[in-house]
Amino acid sequence: MKKHVWLAAVAAPLLLGGCEFVNNAVVPSVSGAPVGANVATGVSNVPGQPTGTLVGQKVIEVRSDLNRLQQAVQQQALKHQELRASAERNAAGYQTTVGAINGKLQMGTTPGNPMVTTAWQQAQSQLDQIGSDLDQMNRLSNDVANNAAFSSYLLDSIRAAYTVSGAVDEDHRQLRILEDQTNQTTVSIDRLLNQLSEDISRQTNFLGTERSNLTMLASSVSTGQIYGTTLASRAYAPPAQPALPPLAGMSTGRPLVVIRFDRPNVSYEQALYQAASKALEMRPNAAFDVVGVAPAMGQPAQVALNSDIARTNANRVSRSLLNMGLPPDRIGIAQVNDPNTQVNEVHVYVR
Repeated sequence: MKKHVWLAAVAAPLLLGGCEFVNNAVVPSVSGAPVGANVATGVSNVPGQPTGTLVGQKVIEVRSDLNRLQQAVQQQALKHQELRASAERNAAGYQTTVGAINGKLQMGTTPGNPMVTTAWQQAQSQLDQIGSDLDQMNRLSNDVANNAAFSSYLLDSIRAAYTVSGAVDEDHRQLRILEDQTNQTTVSIDRLLNQLSEDISRQTNFLGTERSNLTMLASSVSTGQIYGTTLASRAYAPPAQPALPPLAGMSTGRPLVVIRFDRPNVSYEQALYQAASKALEMRPNAAFDVVGVAPAMGQPAQVALNSDIARTNANRVSRSLLNMGLPPDRIGIAQVNDPNTQVNEVHVYVR
């Protein structure tokens, strides 16, 4: 009869744990680690001898489960330290590489300089390594979260054991020790999860910003001119009011920038970047309309050709803004013909 009472008492926590605690111990996942979790080395030092009761047998099983859980968390803590150190090394190497590229561009270099291009590719590889560290941190965080659930399950099992009849005083004394140590392990796991969450948040923000900066740097390398930080760092404010519809900026009649494509290889990126940066400093929620303007003169075939060229130029300027970090939803594109225009132009308006 006592055996049936015990089984009924532990049924609820066992179902919550999703396993049969009576026969099988849950094996915690061992694959990650945050910084300084201060986890105990185990519970083998818990004093007490087997009592021969059913509760005493469960004490032995819980002690074994807790010991393995603590060892798993220790390994995860070490893994987290390794990942954090790796991310710091990769970030430092990336910053050094990018600094060298910017230094070369600042002094002046040729468009698409092969040595600078190779350095950019190295920076891209270092950024990918940081992304790999971040992926491993996310997986580690999931593993630690699983151990948090298992720790909670152990606590439920221990507390359920107090209500089982047939236990002796020594059983309850050992249960109290196990409960205290499980609580301490839970605190260590929570600290580990918090540290991982903070590191993941920092690395995610860093990776997002630097991917935009690296895309912008690619434009600088291709032209041999240094621009600055990504426009995404300026276009951060949410609109204070509903955004104007695309191409509404044309109604002002005052373009922010006029780019005349009156010769091959027009170098416009630096002036465009400076103008867009200034506009975003004044209005962080600003959007831009890029309009290709073609001369409306000559034979219909010539007008159609000029229109195609103007549209191509507008797309090119739009891609430049994207490469500079401007979000796609901040750009509108159009093409018009103007009888007062002598050469193909692109007008950029602010809205």
